[in-house]
This record gives sequence, structure tokens and C-alpha cells, in this order.
Amino acid sequence: MKTKSMAFALLLAALPALAAERPEVMALNQRLAALQSNPQLVEFAAYERLQAQQAVAVLAKARGKQRESALYIADRRVEIAETAARTESAQREADRLDRTRSELLIQASRRDAARARQEAERLRVQAQIQAEEAERLRQATEAESLARQDAEDMLASVAGQQTAKLSAARQKEAQLARQEAELMSGAKLPASRFDTRGEVFTLGATAFNAGQAGLSAAGASSITALAAYLQANPKAKARIEGFGDKQTPGQRRADSVRNALQEAGVTRARLQSTGKGEGSRSRAVDVIIAQ
Repeated sequence: MKTKSMAFALLLAALPALAAERPEVMALNQRLAALQSNPQLVEFAAYERLQAQQAVAVLAKARGKQRESALYIADRRVEIAETAARTESAQREADRLDRTRSELLIQASRRDAARARQEAERLRVQAQIQAEEAERLRQATEAESLARQDAEDMLASVAGQQTAKLSAARQKEAQLARQEAELMSGAKLPASRFDTRGEVFTLGATAFNAGQAGLSAAGASSITALAAYLQANPKAKARIEGFGDKQTPGQRRADSVRNALQEAGVTRARLQSTGKGEGSRSRAVDVIIAQ
């Protein structure tokens, strides 16, 4: 942690003259410095912060037409670093709440066991008041059950809120990565949706040459954008599901997309292709991207 902090400080100190001439560089560096100085976020998103620092360094040196693009990328990188740090922090908090809930349940169970042993002994000694004591125990048990349920509901509510925030942060991160990928590749990503498997991009039959598994010009453009999107999400993996027709099996279509992504720079270990059932004109391949 100390070495990362020193490296960050040295990188920021290397740009004072340029930052003085460029207020946008100064503003981005100040956001990075604020992220670094925040004790709740400093240990998170080290890779994303390094990428942001490098993008700001490129912006500080950019001239002419390159400056607008460099500013956009630097701003996105800083925002990604901030979002990633908050996401990881939220995940840690959700894990802590889950552990706290488990500990509370264990403690409640132990208290219940001890109380039951004491109550059994008391009932053995005071058999003459068994009826009254039984009613008291019923009421006490009911009150305790309600109290425990209230505690569990409260913990579940807090955990649900944290999960919702985490999901929103991840979708925001995906949106920023999508914008960056389209900017870097010069191509548009296919439409996508989120489900339990991850973010699903769907390629229609027009992405392939008629009667063949080879990509059309439109399909190749989509694959270029998808490769840039995966490069912007280095931890993500892609599952490619191909859907066939009478002329072309789904597996061949899936393999064609996988090979194109690999040629565009995505490592083979991050890609998996498989054939599915019959497709349609609007659905020839699904590319499912998940962390």
C-alpha cells in the first residue's frame, strides 16, 4: 500500500507545469488525489486508478485535435476509477453485513439454548406452577421470535440496498466501458440486455454472409467494437452461443465470432464458444459478457 501511494504521488508531481496551463488536467488530478486520500476508498481499484493516471498523463501532453479525445478518455478513466473504488467498497460492506448477520443468528441460537436449559430446570423444581410458567414461556418465545424477525428484516433491508447500489454501480461501469469501446474502435456495439448470466449482446443473421459462417462487413464492425469492450473490461469473459439455420450450424457461427475476437486481441482463455438450437434472422449469435 505504501509503495502504491508513493508511486501515485510521484506521478502526480511529474505534471505540475502542464497542469498549471491546463485546468482540466489539474481538475482530474485533484479527483484522483481525493480518491487516493479517502481512507475508505484508497485500497480499492488500484488497476483502474493506474489507468486513469496514465490517461491524465497522456492528456497533459496532448496537442491540437488529439486533446479533445484525450480529455474524454481521461475523464472516463477517472470516472471508471471512482466508480470501481466505490463498487469494491460497497461489496466489502455487503460482505461485512452478511458476516454480522450470521454472527447475530449464532449468538441468538446460543442464548436460546442456554435459556431453554435454565427453564427446564426451573420447571422441574416448580412443578406446582407449571401452567402459569408455560404461558409465560409462550409469551416470551413469541416476543423473542418477533424481535429476531425484526432484526433479520432490518439486516435484509440494508443488504438489499447495498446490493442494489452495487448493481447500479456495475451497470454504470458497463455503460462507461461501452462508450469508451465505441470511441476507441470507431464502431457501434450491438444492442444488449442484462440477465442473470451477465450482459448479453445479440448479433442477427445480417452479421454473417448469406449461407456462410463468415462475418459480413456489419458483423466485423460489431466484433471490432465488442473486442474493444472486452479490452476495456480486462476481468470479463465472453461466452459465445451460436444459433444455426438450414445452411450453417450454430457452432460454426460461434467459432467464427470467437476467432474474430481473438484476432482482435482478446485472449483465447477469456472466450468460450458453443452451438445452440435454431436461430432466427434477428438472433444468430449471443455474446454473454460476465465478470
